[in-house]
Parts: sequence; structure tokens; C-alpha cells
Amino acid sequence: MKDYLITGAQIINEGQRFIANVLIRKKRIAVISTEPIPKLPANTIIIRAQGKLLLPGVIDDQVHFRDPGQTHKGDLYTEARAAIAGGITSFMEMPNTKPQTTTNDLLKEKFNMAAEKSLANFSFYIGATNDNFQELKKANRKLTCGIKVFMGSSTGNMLVDQMSSLSAIFSITDLPIAVHCEDEATIQGNMAKYRAEYGEDIPIELHPKIRSHEACLKSSSLARSLAKRHNTRLHIIHISTADELNLFQNDVPAREKRITSEVCIHHLWFDDSYYSRKGTMIKWNPAIKSAADREALITAVNDDRLDVIATDHAPHTIEEKDNPYTQAPSGGPMVQHSLVAMMEYVHQEIFSLEKIVEKMCHTPAEIFQVKDRGYIREGYYADLVLVDPDDPWTINKSNLYYKCGWSPLEDVNMKSRVTHTFVNGHLVYDNGIFDETIKGKALEFNR
Repeated sequence: MKDYLITGAQIINEGQRFIANVLIRKKRIAVISTEPIPKLPANTIIIRAQGKLLLPGVIDDQVHFRDPGQTHKGDLYTEARAAIAGGITSFMEMPNTKPQTTTNDLLKEKFNMAAEKSLANFSFYIGATNDNFQELKKANRKLTCGIKVFMGSSTGNMLVDQMSSLSAIFSITDLPIAVHCEDEATIQGNMAKYRAEYGEDIPIELHPKIRSHEACLKSSSLARSLAKRHNTRLHIIHISTADELNLFQNDVPAREKRITSEVCIHHLWFDDSYYSRKGTMIKWNPAIKSAADREALITAVNDDRLDVIATDHAPHTIEEKDNPYTQAPSGGPMVQHSLVAMMEYVHQEIFSLEKIVEKMCHTPAEIFQVKDRGYIREGYYADLVLVDPDDPWTINKSNLYYKCGWSPLEDVNMKSRVTHTFVNGHLVYDNGIFDETIKGKALEFNR
């Protein structure tokens, strides 16, 4: 491993901004000092970072990298590589692959694949079904990020819809439970109504009417009530409506909450006015909803009712997405652009730098109890990102790393650029050049 000294960068960490020198040695942050560091190790590589921001590596708590079984869309190599280019140094991947990750043997296979392929650090959720309680109980709480429960159907059809099963799952409290909340009966009733009117070619603008506010709120409310009944450590992912925000508290730090929440980049960036331009390219579950919902989500990030900003990165090929509504899959690629997209909101003074670091780096580490990551601290792993806040560029197909080869943000102008990404002290990404000689590590959890 090489040693690095980063000099002159403005560090954004734990609510503070300051210029300091950071020495990286043996995978970790050895020294943080506002003074010159004497007696550098021999052959230390110096990165002069004046004018740049030094952030902790982003921890994305919700991605779908499609490996195994759907690797024509993406895989643990290609999507982790794109994530690294976007400043994401650690990810937590979902179980709706083929086969579905609903046993510990299949979970172990994923960890082994990632150790061989992923440039980023990794962990995986074990998926809940209506009858795999014993597998959930046996999951390694030190290595498994959590249990994923689909309380609404989505890609992969892992719906858990029996109340007895949900009660049993929520009574397992050793691991965090991450929940996709949409009420299936409500969705199916809405779908039947619009199918009767339009057939299979339902206008995409009706997606938020089908996967409606009511479907989201009913399911999120049920999840919250189950969590309170069983004292479950619950994390409700991809909140999309203003209606759901009253379910969450903001009067205690996120690490002290038993029920936490996540919002995704696409729900902060788009609203339903974009359907006419973007069509099924912005079809997600839960659906992108109104401008009022989007504004409410932004407010809830700032007032801490929403705890984490993540991507729900879910690539499909352009051929798959370019289908009538009922045949086009939900999801889209986002890991390469999540940090720079939120930097746009910093430039617009919608979010502060401290807030995006809190929601994308610190809080995921806190609520999942990630060991030695998520902060810029001496002794922590050197998962670090350098960002040039004033280096404009345009997202287009020529600079995408996603295997699917498209982005819903194509032709968007970004003011900021990720220039360097360190993973475990290894400089993986340097201004468009990857050093793939060292792979990422499995995340460990302080549980």
C-alpha cells in the first residue's frame, strides 16, 4: 500500500469546515493536522488539493447491482466502478437478484463475488419471505447490513404480504429491517382501474396515481406500528410523499432513533412534471410524485425528519425501459451522479455541505453501526473523496460508467466534479483513471 499526504483541502466533517493536511498510511487515516506534518514516510505521494473539498466516502444504503442473474443490466464490477467515480466508497446491496438472496448460503456467495469484483466496500441485505424466518435469525449481524422486506411488490416480486409473517419478521430485532412500503391491494386496485381504461399502454403520468400517496402512507404507517409494537430497528427506504413525513421524529439524533428514514436522489431531483419529457426513464417504485411532495422532502432533509440520502440505483437496459408503461421495469442508474447532484443543491443553497455529508456519509454509518467508516477521523479507514466544487461538466453517454449505458440525468450540467476517490487508503480513482489492483472490503458492523 502506498502512503499519501493530502494537503490544502477544505475538510467537511462532523459539522465543521477547516483546511488541514491528511496523512494516509496502511489503509487508514494516520494524521489530520492544520500544521505541516514532519517526518513523512519515505515515498509518500503528495496530492496538493487547494481549492478542493475533502469529504468522507459516501455510504449508499440502497443499491441494486443485478449480480447474480441479471448481469446484462449491471454487475458488482461495473456498478461499483461507477459508484467509485461518483464518490461512493461503500454500498449495501439489495436481495432481489436471481436467485433471490433469501438464504445465508446465497448471501455468502454474494460476499465472495464482491470480494473478487468490487472496487468499493460492500455489504448485502438478506431478503425476507413469508416463511424464511430461520434464515433471517441465522444471518451474521457483524457482516450483514440488514433484512430487506418488500411490503409492496417491485422488481423481483419478493412481496411479503401475510400479517403473521410480517409480525414474525418484525420481532427479529438483532438486525435493522429496511422496508419498501407500498400497499399492494391499493396498487392493484388502481392498476385495474387504469388498465380497464387504457389497456397495457397506460400514460406514464398516471404512475403516481397507481402507486399512490395512499398506498405509500398506508404501508409506511403499518410498518411503523409493527416496529413500535416489537421495538424493531426499522429503516423505511425511499420515502416519496409529504404525507409520510409526520411518521418520523426530528427531536433526537438519528443514531438514537429506533425508526429512521431514507430519501433518494430521484425523489429530490424530479417531480411529476418530468414525466412528459423523460417518460419511463424516470419510472421508479415508489413513483416520483408532485412538486409539492418534492419540496416537502427537501424540507424534511433539512429539518432531520429524513435521515439518509441514497440512490436506489437500479439499472435496466434502454431497450427494457423503452416499453409501454405496464412492460417497462421500474428503476434507473444513479450512483455515479448522486454526490454531484447534491452538490448542485449546495450551489443553489438548498442544502449545506455539512448537511449532505451528514445524510450521505455520517448518518448511514451511525444508524447501521458501520465500523470505522463514515467520518474523517484518525484511525478510521481512509475512505475519502476529493471534490472540485467549480469544475463544470455535462453528463452524457461518453462519460458514463454504467453498464446499461444511459442516465436519467443526461444533458444536465454539473458545477462540481469528483476528482479522487480513496477506498481503504487506496487511490482507486484519479481524474478518470482507475487503479483496480486492490478491491474493496466487506463492511463490518459494531453490533
